Amino acid sequence: MRSFEEQLQDAVELVQTSRRIVALTGAGISTESGIPDFRSPGSPWQQQPPVSYQDFIAKAEARRHYWQTRRDLSGQVADAKPNAAHYALVELERRDMLLGIITQNFDGLHQDAGHQPEKIVELHGTSREAACTLCDARSSMQELQQRVDAGEVDPTCTHCGGYMKTATILFGQRVPDAVLTRAREMVNDCDLFLVIGSSLKVTPAATLPRHALTRDIPLIIINLQPTPLDDYADIILYEKAGVALPPLVSALS
Repeated sequence: MRSFEEQLQDAVELVQTSRRIVALTGAGISTESGIPDFRSPGSPWQQQPPVSYQDFIAKAEARRHYWQTRRDLSGQVADAKPNAAHYALVELERRDMLLGIITQNFDGLHQDAGHQPEKIVELHGTSREAACTLCDARSSMQELQQRVDAGEVDPTCTHCGGYMKTATILFGQRVPDAVLTRAREMVNDCDLFLVIGSSLKVTPAATLPRHALTRDIPLIIINLQPTPLDDYADIILYEKAGVALPPLVSALS
């Protein structure tokens, strides 16, 4: 079995020849910034499963639970800062090697790290904006949170009366077609697909590296745990993103 150092050197050589890298980032890159993921033992989501989109629309009790849960999480997201893995991706962009980032995360840490916003596709939306479930009117999340903190347990849209929530994709809610199309176009244009901190078990995100493989695009996976695509990857680094990605980028000539 090849050592981590040997695998890392292989990854360096593969990245070195690439100029249109697309990175898919999952919860594993954000956990190192203090944001809990959905599956790890001890995660708050294990004790309180997140509200589904169907329940959010149909049940007032589910919406109240959603806002109560979000109050607990919002502080962790607000305090989170980009980590070494985020900044390593920024360095790839600075070197003009990064075509774009497709992220399953809604925390905005890629933007905070310094990426050009137009290079980021947020598959699951953003927690930094509020959105109406009926007319999709957007507002500041800070403004909506102030309404909730002031006593509104089920805030509604000031334009149409629809239910308001963060502009994120809940379980059971479809990723907008335009967002998914933009992500697939990135994959079509890339010459290396890099998976960072994703279990590759959630669709449609998990379909993107598969699409890359059908086009014979090289695949590198950086993740602590095995994924369903390990057998098809060119290189696998079983390590934290913040441990594997910075030395990989710094080793580039």
